[in-house]
Amino acid sequence: MDKLPACVIDVGTGYTKLGFAANKEPQFIIPSAIAIKESAKVGDTNSRRLNKGVEDLDFFIGDEAMDATGYAVKYPVRHGLVEDWDLMEKFLEQCIFKYLRAEPEDHHFLLTEPPLNTPENREYMAEIMFESFNVPGLYIAVQAVLALAASWASRSIEERTLTGIVIDSGDGVTHVIPVAEGYVIGSCIKHIPIAGRNITYFIQSLLREREIGIPPEQSLETAKAIKEKYCYICPDIAKEFSKYDTDPAKWMKRYEGMNSITKQLFNVDVGYERFLGPEIFFHPEFSNPDFTIPLSQIVDDVIQNCPIDVRRPLYDNIVLSGGSTMFKDFSRRLQRDIKRTVDARLKLSETLGGGRLKPKPIDVQVVSHHMQRYAVYFGGSMLASTPEFYTVCHTKEDYEEYGPSICRHNPVFGTMT
Repeated sequence: MDKLPACVIDVGTGYTKLGFAANKEPQFIIPSAIAIKESAKVGDTNSRRLNKGVEDLDFFIGDEAMDATGYAVKYPVRHGLVEDWDLMEKFLEQCIFKYLRAEPEDHHFLLTEPPLNTPENREYMAEIMFESFNVPGLYIAVQAVLALAASWASRSIEERTLTGIVIDSGDGVTHVIPVAEGYVIGSCIKHIPIAGRNITYFIQSLLREREIGIPPEQSLETAKAIKEKYCYICPDIAKEFSKYDTDPAKWMKRYEGMNSITKQLFNVDVGYERFLGPEIFFHPEFSNPDFTIPLSQIVDDVIQNCPIDVRRPLYDNIVLSGGSTMFKDFSRRLQRDIKRTVDARLKLSETLGGGRLKPKPIDVQVVSHHMQRYAVYFGGSMLASTPEFYTVCHTKEDYEEYGPSICRHNPVFGTMT
């Protein structure tokens, strides 16, 4: 194994994580944004972008894209799926050359894909990687499977399994994905239109109604900072409200920010937002009147839709992944709510059976671990550092012989199981 380590690139809707295999955390976390110069010619976007000469290299990605003036900021990935392959290619180009500073011909690549990604998308990805970047090997992994592998960090060897249900909640979208033996049960996936961004917007609207002195152009980042610093999940809203009312000094927090223009300090009192923000996972109607099913209910529905022989193992291995699952006590609240639903159902079936049948209790376990925020990256980095990774990669030779269709299927491999 005299190979250079594989590169792991996890392009998410909100942020992209980049790094090399065997590292615990990504080397770079950048917004999945790209800033390009758009000329105001009439015609389709492709001809407008494929300029002659050096203008083709005139673009920025990540944080630089946000600060670039005179450029149009685009997001190549929406709701987990790639929308614009031109931009995706440019985006990957800078990821590899500018950030990782890697020579793509020397590294195998592990890229991630969202659940329900189409086989055509894998082919487009293969074309970009093999044709434009000439990589020696490529593996496209499903994010949910990597998140399951990442949860092994908190498990003993006997407990390591690729069967479980992954709750992947990032900045843009939350998915509940059942996985059996490393294969996603596609027909049972549910996605929830509530994720980190919605919590930020919700906190922003709460602050907007009450707080004065927050500079309007900074209200979003202030809300985001408050979400990341002070928010947690409470067991019972009514009790929480009364706690704050009886002893505000203990529970209220103060956030200090600086006006980016006048450089003056401003203060924000942080009160009910602390628990109301993340509460929208369990009471979505607070922020989205069209959608009212709590997260615990959705997880239960997904498991009930799955084949009956995997339901118990799924309840026993509910794995959290992504930044929006990082709130304090998230796993405890979720476990409690799902357990209530399950126990109520067992009780009902017992009464319907006239008390003659005593169903065996179902274990509900929500797995929280310290690699949760970058679970997908960490799982990818862990698997790409095993020697077996190189045997399941699609190689350049295969690609040249059979074409991009080889990437339609990526075998599930788990050295550890």
